[in-house]
Amino acid sequence: MPRFTVHIRDEWLAVPCRDTTNPIRWLGQEALKRYIKNKPDNGGITAVKDTRFVVRRCQGLGLLDADDTIEDVLEDNDFVEIGNDRTKTRDIFPLLSNTHLPVQYLSLDGSSLTSTDLVNLGRGLYKIKLTPEAEKKVVQSRDLLDTIVKENKVVYGITTGFGKFARTVIPVSKLKELQENLVRSHSAGVGNPLSPERTRMLLALRINVLAKGHSGISLETLHAMIQAFNASCLSFVPEKGTVGASGDLAPLSHLALGLMGEGKMWSPKSGWADAKYVLEAHGLKPISLKPKEGLALINGTQMITSLGAEAVERAQSIAQQADIIAALTLEVLKGTTKAFDSDIHILRPHPGQIEVAQRFRSLLDSDHHPSQIAESHRFCDRVQDAYTMRCCPQVHGVTNDTIKFVQNIINTEINSATDNPMVFAERGETISGGNFHGEYPAKALDFLAIAVHELASISERRIERLCNPSLSELPAFLVNEGGLNSGFMIAHCTAAALVSENKVLCHPSSVDSLSTSAATEDHVSMGGWAARKALRVIEHVEQVLAIELLAACQGIEFLRPLRTTTPLEKVYELVRSVVKPWIKDRFMSPDIEAIHRLLLDQKVWNVAKPYIDKYQTEYIPESRPVSPTAFSLEPPASPRKRVRHE
Repeated sequence: MPRFTVHIRDEWLAVPCRDTTNPIRWLGQEALKRYIKNKPDNGGITAVKDTRFVVRRCQGLGLLDADDTIEDVLEDNDFVEIGNDRTKTRDIFPLLSNTHLPVQYLSLDGSSLTSTDLVNLGRGLYKIKLTPEAEKKVVQSRDLLDTIVKENKVVYGITTGFGKFARTVIPVSKLKELQENLVRSHSAGVGNPLSPERTRMLLALRINVLAKGHSGISLETLHAMIQAFNASCLSFVPEKGTVGASGDLAPLSHLALGLMGEGKMWSPKSGWADAKYVLEAHGLKPISLKPKEGLALINGTQMITSLGAEAVERAQSIAQQADIIAALTLEVLKGTTKAFDSDIHILRPHPGQIEVAQRFRSLLDSDHHPSQIAESHRFCDRVQDAYTMRCCPQVHGVTNDTIKFVQNIINTEINSATDNPMVFAERGETISGGNFHGEYPAKALDFLAIAVHELASISERRIERLCNPSLSELPAFLVNEGGLNSGFMIAHCTAAALVSENKVLCHPSSVDSLSTSAATEDHVSMGGWAARKALRVIEHVEQVLAIELLAACQGIEFLRPLRTTTPLEKVYELVRSVVKPWIKDRFMSPDIEAIHRLLLDQKVWNVAKPYIDKYQTEYIPESRPVSPTAFSLEPPASPRKRVRHE
């Protein structure tokens, strides 16, 4: 069946077409239907049939006539863009480019980039430039390499072959061909391409590593990479093919191949097209590789690390929101707040445990945030709650501590020189080493997946308690007229399925190693798979917690007119702004997707955070002794970002 990829605002939608005799207008309307279906507020669109729009091919931006048939003007897998009909007064789309806003630049020096910065670069929030200090180091490093070539010295990767061919000396006349052949032959990845956001992260991170000045890249080539990034000219990078040592060779080769004007490339202006065409469309020229530059472009852990940066940022976001969701569930299940007493947690002063207990106290019933629900069962005979509620500080806490541990490793890796050989201009020599080995981020990301999975594991058990009338004192599966309605029965099954899938994905990839390159690379990290499956685990965790949040808010409906605490009521109101109460059975997947989007956008955290911050500043007793480790709740302050507006 033919399929077309349609760009609307910041989303890319796959639209299948059974009948290509349909007009272009049909394709636009079908894409709009899919767009609003995935947006909590329908994307601000009230009615597809009343929406005015134009359709353009992404490649060349050619305007398509709405009455032309699809088969006459498009080919299978073509990319098109839906935009403003600027001849009409009713204009529901904002401008596709923010040309009226100042361009923000993040200056890279190879030493101070953070995982948060990298994710923001992936989202297109910044363009990049080099600091003067970085440019100076790059020039000095390149000067040394040029001297080595002029003096006909034998140095690995510069005047020799690679891997098993390290003892093969290459004539000076073929050094350029050597580097080009390296990139072409190593572009052997398979699978789907990385998304534009992840490819931007990969390219930005490689630029940052080269900016350290220990790779031997020329300033000319590095500037060409920066120009490609700033224009969002992004190579086709398959997600599979790296074993994580000697670095992420296959994906980084694909990244370099597009910059050379070969293979495929994507940009918002052109869509997918031949790399040479995409570069030309933006006034850019393919890079021409000098000695060692091919090796400098492809040898490193940037695939593992860039995906790891996204993983750790998303993990931190969902871990914060998991505390809020669990607190709301505890309210609905009429649990006690006694298990979160600060004196309990001071006796076991893990920073994450103390932090989670503190969040629970800031959200649940207290003098500053009274809860009618809590008051309604104050004198019940229940002594203590199930572990899934009572032990949240201990279970969620170690996840928080693990995330901070992994974040520290990823931030170190982001600012590390990881290729080979390393160029030391100040010493006047190159040294072969093993910084390209991905074991550090691979092990860390395996650990991250295991830790974050536990948030879904314990959440699924809380969903069971919400849906099970013998445990919740609520209607079975949180719906009236059970039998006629099934309510949250299968939503819970979905959560259980995701948790079970995560159990397999949490098997560490970094415990495996296969010898490659004729036993030259005889131990590898398998970090690429560690990073990709960590992201899958985290996505599943987000989805399970979205189901729990939906279920907890549905539970609130059966406790009305009683109200919970002010911060939790704000969370409830946020959910109800995108998902209505469950009165009778309806199509549920869009509800789960809408709440998942709230979590991805950190809206649940943003609603509750002011109350958590206020509690921390106003209600924590100052006289109580606390272990020194309890003060280490945040990672070290990241270096100040060098952001300029132009």
